[in-house]
Order: sequence, then C-alpha cells, then structure tokens
Amino acid sequence: MLKISLANVNKLYDAISAEYPLYLPVEKAGEVNYSYYEEGAKVRLDVLKTVKSPKDCFFPQSENLMKFKVEGQKIELIDVREEAKPFVIMGVRACDFKAFDVLDRVFLVDPLDTYYQTKREAGIIITHACGKVEESCFCKSFGIDPVNPLGDVTVWTDSESLYWRANSEKGEALTKKLSSLFTSDNGERVAEQQAKVNEIYAKLPLAGLTTESFSNGDMMELFNSDKWQKLSEACLGCGTCTFVCPTCQCFDIREFVTNSGVTRFRCWDSCMCSDFTKTAGGQPRTTQMQRYRQRFMHKLVYFPKNNEGVYSCVGCGRCVKKCPQGLNIVKVIKEFGGKQDA
Repeated sequence: MLKISLANVNKLYDAISAEYPLYLPVEKAGEVNYSYYEEGAKVRLDVLKTVKSPKDCFFPQSENLMKFKVEGQKIELIDVREEAKPFVIMGVRACDFKAFDVLDRVFLVDPLDTYYQTKREAGIIITHACGKVEESCFCKSFGIDPVNPLGDVTVWTDSESLYWRANSEKGEALTKKLSSLFTSDNGERVAEQQAKVNEIYAKLPLAGLTTESFSNGDMMELFNSDKWQKLSEACLGCGTCTFVCPTCQCFDIREFVTNSGVTRFRCWDSCMCSDFTKTAGGQPRTTQMQRYRQRFMHKLVYFPKNNEGVYSCVGCGRCVKKCPQGLNIVKVIKEFGGKQDA
C-alpha cells in the first residue's frame, strides 16, 4: 500500500490530469457532482453521496447518437462519436462501483450497447472507501463492503493522508506513472479505519435491513399484494428517485431538426412518469400505483431473477434523502417484512 499527504493531494490530481482527463466530486453552486477536474476546482472527496451518481460518465443523462442529412431521396448517416480515449474517474464509493455491475448486465449483453461499452473500456476507476457512514446507508444489505471497494485502484483517506492500492493492470499502470508522489505504508491506519466504520455501520437504523422476503417470495403473490396501493398513495410521479439512482437505466430516444439535418439523441427517462413507454396502443401502466410497483418489482424481483440474484439496488440511500414525499425502496422492503432486529 502507498500513501500521500493530504497537503499534497492537489499534486496527485494535477499529475493524473496531466496524463488523462480526470473526473472528481466537485462542488459547484453548493452541490457536489462528478465534474471534469481543472486547476482551482473545489474537490470534495469527503462528501459521501454526490447528488447524481458517477454513472453519468458511462451512461450520460443526454447523449447524441447519430445525425442524418436528408437531400431529396438521399439520406446520409453521420456517426457523431469521437474516439474513446482513456479517462480517470476518482472517488467512486463502493455502492456506486457495484452499480456499474448492474449497468453492465444491461448494456454489455446482446444487443451490445457500443456507446456504453467504449466508455467502460476507456474508464479507469479509482474507488474511495467510506471513512464514515450516514443514517441513509444500507449497502451491506446487498452484500457490498463500504470499507474495501474494488475498482482499478482503491483509496482511503483520513485526516492526514490518502492511501492508495492498485487492484488491476490499469491501476498498476496508472500507479507506475505516479510513483514519485507516494511513499510506502503498512496499512495499519487503514485497518483501524475499516474496523471503526464497520462498528458504526452496525449501529445504523438500516443495518438490519434484509431482502429475504423478495428473494424467497412468490413473484405473483408479491405483484398482487394490496400493500402497493398504500405504499404508492403519496407518490407524485416526479421521477426524482430514478434520476439520482445509480442503477436506473431507462432512457428515451428522440430527434430534433437543425439547419444541418436531424440529430438523434437519447436521454434518461423514468418509469415513474405517466408518459413512460407510451406507445400507439397507450400507456400500459395507467395508474401511479402500477408505475410505483413496476419500479420496485423490477429492482427487487425481476432483475435478480434474471441476473443470478443480483439486485438492481445498491443501498446508496440517495432516494431516501431526495424523495420529496419520503417514499423510497427502504419503505417497500420494510412493508414486505424485510426488517430484522439489528
């Protein structure tokens, strides 16, 4: 394991950005999100939850797919993609890193999404182990270790230093380029922090949350439960939960006309909205209860049944913090008997 003093951490950012485009949690206008690093940026590695997850680096909120040029009966198809070059995203928490596995199971299977694929192959991911936790955290309910995430490189931070461990060939190659900045470390401070965080996590209000009622439950019994009506009554259908979620992958494809032709793009969409998947035959889910049920049945039942038991939730707690009505996946799990004594 290696380390660098936090007093010199900007030198680390500068050294990485000299080699690759670097994305970090950056504070702008009072909000912290992943942003391109530039000199003078207000980096906030201490923030546990960015507003949006880092999936934006691989599956952007809005992304141009192609352009068309129409001249009479002739249609020219223009590929707008640029060559994918390596980049680094640093500060990814364990829950958000696990979310990439969920997205991979959607976009890296047949039919392969090459827009997502090229970014995933180009990305070098530096995860950041949690040195603290919040009451809204419940990642361990999904088998995630917040103090020892994977990634190409894992870092830990305390009040004095940033500790660095390479985990992959990409990580080793990056470490070699930065070797002059580091000194060696025996990892004792990291082990102490890990033990302390685990002790605190065990005392969190959601530490005993379990998904057994969904993994062992009957799908149709869960689907037909009268509990969904009560759970969804206060839902506004605003879609906030889906836009802050690191695993949601729904999108819409649209086109707009410009002077130079037609541009086709895709943008995030939300299953909680009334016009989601609207077709010529009409919206298949006509009530908010049906849309609410679909969201959580997908995350807790449909997705794991088709993906070797992997849930489409990573317990990051963003929806717990951001829903204006206080509705979230935790309430659903609890309502169906998913709370054990901590």
